[in-house]
Amino acid sequence: MGFFDFMTEDIAIDLGTANTLIIHNDKVVIDSPSIVARDRISGKIIAVGKEANMMQGKTHENIKTIRPLKDGVIADFDASEKMISMFIKSIPALKKRMFTPALRMVVCIPSGITEVEMRAVKESCERVNGKEVYLIHEPMAAAIGIGIDIMQPKGNMIVDIGGGTTEIAVIALGGIVCDKSVKIAGDVFTNDIIYYMRTQHNLFVGETTAEKIKIQVGAATDTLDSPPDDMSVQGRDLLTGKPKQVEVSFREIAKALDKSIQRIEDAVMETLSQTPPELAADIYNTGIYLAGGGSMLRGLDKRISLKTDLPVYIAEDPLKAVVRGTGMALKNIPKFRSILIK
Repeated sequence: MGFFDFMTEDIAIDLGTANTLIIHNDKVVIDSPSIVARDRISGKIIAVGKEANMMQGKTHENIKTIRPLKDGVIADFDASEKMISMFIKSIPALKKRMFTPALRMVVCIPSGITEVEMRAVKESCERVNGKEVYLIHEPMAAAIGIGIDIMQPKGNMIVDIGGGTTEIAVIALGGIVCDKSVKIAGDVFTNDIIYYMRTQHNLFVGETTAEKIKIQVGAATDTLDSPPDDMSVQGRDLLTGKPKQVEVSFREIAKALDKSIQRIEDAVMETLSQTPPELAADIYNTGIYLAGGGSMLRGLDKRISLKTDLPVYIAEDPLKAVVRGTGMALKNIPKFRSILIK
């Protein structure tokens, strides 16, 4: 244990399109929306995370809210770097430090990401004092987080539905055997709801409201065992221009999301059809695991199960499955050396 080790802090980051989570000392210390508010005139970042999220859709022309990640990849380099930096600085244990310590980081990335995009993530982390930066593929991290022993010669199928991408992967022997990454996930669901409210109710709602609808009455099928109550939604009437309110039921949202969910189902079916037969036999016994915020959509597990004729399990606390797995990989770098990308 040298002086350098004493000065180094380990952190695991799940840099998501919708939410960023950070683990430090085995605890989730940051769980915030991946949003930045920037002053247009000075170019300064005014707020990140929850604060910036509250401003979304309510800004005047001098303030702009940006989501630095799109489809799981860095779209705005400068904003994402400032965001990561501000999140790291607000970790309670590091706040007390006079200067930012050197960091050993494991960051998770979508499996369909290019070399260039990977380098963007790495460079962002190195700029915020990341001395050792490892990357790990999202479905891998999700599998570890769910508690699957990924090093076994046994096939497991993971479907990770995040904000920007849905990652589907079959994992065996510490590697991804076949995978598919589709850009249909939480954000697309939110936009589907905005579109549906516009076309069916002549009601114009913002992203924040659509997100609320998705969480409160979102569903993947119109036959639910314990359906949620209808929700009152306020927005702007497109015909009169006045604010108005309508009632929305989960059945309507199921209808609004149907096409997007179908595309996720198709991607799952396609991945299954590419799976080697021995692994397909394993998956028949183990079923499919769902992780990510999108897996919390009511009835989605049932719907995928009907489509695939396989048992479908939702990870416990699916929002944190990926960051949990990233944190476990960080704790045991030698064991997971083969799956980490240096």
